[in-house]
Amino acid sequence: MKKSKESSEHYTWGQNCDGWHLLKTNSLSIIQERMPPHTSEALHYHQKAQQFFFILAGKATFEIEGEVFEVESNEGCHVEAHKNHKIKNEGPDDLHFLVISEPKAHGDRIDEPI
Repeated sequence: MKKSKESSEHYTWGQNCDGWHLLKTNSLSIIQERMPPHTSEALHYHQKAQQFFFILAGKATFEIEGEVFEVESNEGCHVEAHKNHKIKNEGPDDLHFLVISEPKAHGDRIDEPI
């Protein structure tokens, strides 16, 4: 079945960020997301889900288990289950990316204390 942002379930999260569920099953989730400039998510981990982030446009700054690095357009980053991580958009433009989670990550997230 053909999918796009326009035909997918939309939600908002964090600091005015957007997500679109391109595929939403218990065993696999694919979400297209948009983060405005200078936004960040909270440091967290997943008990079961591993995730792969693929950057479509912009530059993401990741923190995984205390290591900070940048991932640019047409690059990706794998995050194993139980690994503390967060993504930030420190740039001047919107960040667009895919998040692929196996199994689904919704309901599996544990936020770290601030």
